[in-house]
Amino acid sequence: MNEQKTGEFLKRLRKEKGLTQEQLAEKFFVSSRTVSRWETGSNLPDVHTLIDLADFYDTDIREIIDGERKSENMTNETKDTLKKVAVYAAEETNRRNKRLRTTTAFSTCLMLICALLFRAENKGGFLYGIVAPEICELIVSFSIGFALSCLVIYFLHSAGKLDKFSLWKRNLFKKSH
Repeated sequence: MNEQKTGEFLKRLRKEKGLTQEQLAEKFFVSSRTVSRWETGSNLPDVHTLIDLADFYDTDIREIIDGERKSENMTNETKDTLKKVAVYAAEETNRRNKRLRTTTAFSTCLMLICALLFRAENKGGFLYGIVAPEICELIVSFSIGFALSCLVIYFLHSAGKLDKFSLWKRNLFKKSH
């Protein structure tokens, strides 16, 4: 897929409708900067938006992806299939987000419990005198590190950086094989 060609095609379709980037952005509830990124090919619309754009421009999704007009129109069956794929992708993203939130909450609770039980004796740790001080320090350090790691991963995921890492890893794997 040629992102630049797709972007140029999206730009041509928008101009055929006589719309500015701002006007299109308002119709699709995105920023004009997002529309600009679509049209330069630096970022492409998600599947839901792609389906909506195809309907809006009265064109085929394959035409948008290929960046050029085709002679045949997309069938309703193909549209339905793509909508189902989009719903599946959204559900999968929701499941992944829920797992990340649960893991982050669990690790934070674990860190707090460990800090209460194993922190230094002069700070009131319940098990500090019972368990060797070195072990207490290791447990507290591990739980804090685990919780902070989970928080970092959660924030990277929320910012969309993990998806870019996955894409980079996939591309690297393709090049090596």
